Order: sequence, then structure tokens, then C-alpha cells
Amino acid sequence: MTVRGQFQIDLNTLRDKLLELGSLAEIALGKSINTLTNKDIEQALQIIEDDYKADRLDEEINDFAILLIAKQQPVAVDLRRIIVAIKISTDVERIADFAVNIAKSTIRIGEKSEDLIPIDKIVKMHNIATEMLSLSLKAYYDEDVVLAKQVAEMDDQVDELYGENIRELLKMTKDFPDMIPQITQLSFICRYIERMADHTTNISENILYLVKGRHYELNE
Repeated sequence: MTVRGQFQIDLNTLRDKLLELGSLAEIALGKSINTLTNKDIEQALQIIEDDYKADRLDEEINDFAILLIAKQQPVAVDLRRIIVAIKISTDVERIADFAVNIAKSTIRIGEKSEDLIPIDKIVKMHNIATEMLSLSLKAYYDEDVVLAKQVAEMDDQVDELYGENIRELLKMTKDFPDMIPQITQLSFICRYIERMADHTTNISENILYLVKGRHYELNE
């Protein structure tokens, strides 16, 4: 096998490791919203316990990428592929951390809390952010700049819902003063989801950098 052939295999391995990390993050996000809606404390604890898998894979991706740079001394688009993989890996790992944060907030809210506070809009916000991650990973695999831009545009929906949720939760502190601790945790969850969408926008920007060779600011 030629040196170039082996290098291409290594680049594909790097990409596949990153997509595996993305899959772990997607699974954690799906479980995290279930813990909130079902008040499933056991599942929340499992999300926290399983987070080491994403952390370990992120470290593996970074080590592998650095090794490729040292061994192959790539230039142009090959170097961008490696750099982008490192950057996207960091964003995806951070998104997985937000799933853990949601699980921790769910535990603090408690399984016996009253259902006086509607969370439909929080769930909707979470679903959009999760779809953004899924589509951004597809855009990365396909190097699809059109899809990457579409994903970034979805961030506006998350931002709008974030504003609506925070305003409603603040109003509820007056209506249900004895539930301020739970309301506070729900506010934190909204913030975690909003940040998830921001990190996914970062992924889209890095896809554009990979393909175009220029840095773009999306959703300024």
C-alpha cells in the first residue's frame, strides 16, 4: 500500500472516531430529555456514569490527530481535515457534557416534584438542538456546506424558544414561590440546551472552513 493510501485510511479512521463520538452524544441527549420528562433518576445517574466514554474518545481523537500531523506533515485540505476533526470533537464532547448537566439538574429537581410547571417548550427546544447535532454530523460526513448553513440557521429557533422559556419561568417564580429551586434548575436546563445549539453552530462553521478554506461566522 502506498503512503498516500495509508494516510487516506487514517483520515477515514479519524472521521469515523468523530462520528462515533457524535453518536454517543446523541444517545446521551436523547436519554437526558427522557430523564427530565419521566423524572427518571436512575437513568440520570447512568448518563453521568457513562460520560467517561465520550471523554475518553475525545482524548483518543486528539491524540490520533496529533500523531497524523507529526507523521504525515499534511498541507492544504488534508491539514484542515485534521484540524477540523479536533475542533469538532471538542464541540461534540462539550455537547455530551450538557447532557450530563441536564441529568444533574433532573436529579436536583427530584422525582417527587409537582407537575405544575409545563416543560413542553423546553422539550421542543431540546428536540431542535438534538436534530441540529444529527444534521451537522451528516453535513460533516458529506462535507455538505448547504446543510451546514441550514443547521446554523436552526439556531434562531432555539434562541427564540430560550427567550420564551426564560420569560415564562421568571413569571412562575411569582406564581409558585415555593418551587423556585425547581424553576431555577429548569432555567439552567434551558441554558444548557441553548449552549448545545451554539456548539452545533460551531460545527457548521468548521465544516465551511474545511470545504472552503475560509472562516465564516454564522448567526452573528
